Amino acid sequence: MPKKLDAATGISVAVALLLWASAFAGIKAGLKGFGPGQLALLRFGTASVVLMVYAALTRMRLPDLADVPRIGLAGALGITVYHVCLNFGEMSVTAGAASLIIASGPIFTALLAMVFLRERLTLWGWGGIIVAFSGVALITLGEGSGGLTFEPAAMLVLVAAIATAGYFVVSKPLLDKYTPLEFTSYSIWLGTLPMLVFLPGLLAQLPEAPVSATIAVVYLGVFPGAIAYALYSHVLSKLPASIASSFLYVQPVSATIIAWFWIREVPSLITLAGGAVALVGVALVSTRGRVRGR
Repeated sequence: MPKKLDAATGISVAVALLLWASAFAGIKAGLKGFGPGQLALLRFGTASVVLMVYAALTRMRLPDLADVPRIGLAGALGITVYHVCLNFGEMSVTAGAASLIIASGPIFTALLAMVFLRERLTLWGWGGIIVAFSGVALITLGEGSGGLTFEPAAMLVLVAAIATAGYFVVSKPLLDKYTPLEFTSYSIWLGTLPMLVFLPGLLAQLPEAPVSATIAVVYLGVFPGAIAYALYSHVLSKLPASIASSFLYVQPVSATIIAWFWIREVPSLITLAGGAVALVGVALVSTRGRVRGR
């Protein structure tokens, strides 16, 4: 029997989505004082400390050594590559547009699942992929300067979307063995390690960064970086993953509204139109496009 959405789970969904949606504007605010790599390190260094405190208080078990390489790969994709590419992309791409491109992630998950998990795509699925890619192309053009011009930085955000799709596929077998919060902690810790290459730059930028930028990055680490993942782990423990992930489609709307209030940033009409097209394609892939392999 499917589990029902109780009040506590509903509140967890709403708060997690709100925190994650705020991250796109928070990155823009943080980039006013830090480089993209330095921002990622400070954000997930903060998240790592928060999760280490939680792990110590709850006596969280350590992962099996045999699982560390796969967890490390998940962390490299979902934490290192995703966030570094997203941060570099948001140097030129608006927060709302970035959230719309990231929302296309399920189409890449479907393609990777077809290859590695032996899931099949229906005709609806292939049609949805074509529609979604058309929408992403519009977003990429709408973010360029002077109207319909190509914005290269949007491709970095697209790489981030592909990386997070890889993260979900790599993570799937491990989530049968570890709780969502355990796996999130392990992957964040291991995913933060490669970011230490940005430590010298961070130490140089930290004293000169505006207080507002530092506060924004610490906020990103504590709230979207640690608390939101903890809340979402509760959601995953109460609902099937397919239902839990379906809530993510409202994130671009919230991200665009938050970006307008926080940093006074509004995507172009072309970007918004492309986002609408992309979300239709993603919805087709997610609801009617995938069939489990035999």
